[in-house]
Amino acid sequence: MSKEIIPEASNHAAPLGDAPDAPNNVSAAPVHKGWRNPEVLLIVMAAAMPLSFSTWMALLNNFSVEMADFTGREIGILQSLREIPGFLAFTAIFVLLVLREQTFAVLSLLVLGIGVAISGYFPTVIGLYCTTVLMSIGFHYFETMQQALSLQWVRKDRTAMVMGRQLSAKSISSLIMFGMVWVMLEVFAVEYRYVYLFGGALTIMAALFVWGAFPKFADAHPQNKKLILRKRYWLYYALTFMSGARRQIFTVFAGFLMVEKFGYDAATITLLYLLNHVINMFLAPKIGKMIGKWGERRALVFEYVGLFIVFVSYAFVENHILAGGLYVIDHLFFALAIAIKTYFQKIADPADISSTAGVSFTINHIAAVFIPAAFGLLWLISPGAVFLAGAAMAFVSLVLALNVPHDPEPGNEVIRGYKSAAMQPA
Repeated sequence: MSKEIIPEASNHAAPLGDAPDAPNNVSAAPVHKGWRNPEVLLIVMAAAMPLSFSTWMALLNNFSVEMADFTGREIGILQSLREIPGFLAFTAIFVLLVLREQTFAVLSLLVLGIGVAISGYFPTVIGLYCTTVLMSIGFHYFETMQQALSLQWVRKDRTAMVMGRQLSAKSISSLIMFGMVWVMLEVFAVEYRYVYLFGGALTIMAALFVWGAFPKFADAHPQNKKLILRKRYWLYYALTFMSGARRQIFTVFAGFLMVEKFGYDAATITLLYLLNHVINMFLAPKIGKMIGKWGERRALVFEYVGLFIVFVSYAFVENHILAGGLYVIDHLFFALAIAIKTYFQKIADPADISSTAGVSFTINHIAAVFIPAAFGLLWLISPGAVFLAGAAMAFVSLVLALNVPHDPEPGNEVIRGYKSAAMQPA
């Protein structure tokens, strides 16, 4: 039987045998040394995801138009279908009734890789809809489990730094794949189906590698296997919802502004993507350390003040170079969202982490259901109004962030509003 390992405070691991719900008092167990530890596993899995997902992103628009005769109607439906698994991420808790988080994360990587690998073999409207949903199921369940495992396995004083390293690993992987896709298409004229197959296969091989190379790490705390909504987490839920709304402004409308107003071609947009990933590769770990040093309140206040300025600037910018700079700065602020996750880690009952990870992904995707369509209509009237509405969202987020305590913990979840009675650690 495979060994189960429980991460200790040192972030190495100690063998526990095969008991699924091993006790926490394992200080006498031998420490598992070397690279096969939870932090390395999390970073390797973080790097594995973009190998296929970046391939899918790089090819989607050209493949859908050239091979499947997509119009705006079909691409809009496809993007809506892609968000449905994110909205349904709370269902992860039901899968955890039969699978462990680590196993579920690896299987989700496999599903993501398979969904991308087969995309090129179904060049029809229905075929692309189906492969997109399959890919998206793997992607969103993986992201949910990656967050849950990070908050369970990593010490609170290291979580922001480790999540920053994961973002850096994702950026490096994305950078490599965007470059490889460009070479395959432009230099070697590889068919779309084989590029999709290549990117998907890399994620599949990475998933099989982590399955075989790493031991099975048990949870430091047994997880609640039911949906959890607690009143004392209300500020975390609100911050998560607003973060999802802000993401839609960037992903849907900021790039569209670059194309429609400033005439950026596909090559220039790709260069912006590459620049974003290069900057993230170097700065994300430093941002993680900064959050650990500053604390969540200061980091979030800094983020939302910056976003308010960026969104107002989007509304009035007339220079194409300045607009591109705003786009890069906007993307950089995503790394500061780590602070929302570490805030939750500090206030949460450890047994709630997996359940709440799924619930938070659903909350994060609520905005994806209505903002693209509603703001798309507003765009027809005034593109600037869309970004001013985004600035209003940033202001609301700032007000919420000012309610985060300097030292959040159970019993001190917020400065004002509902909070729980102080909880004593078990």
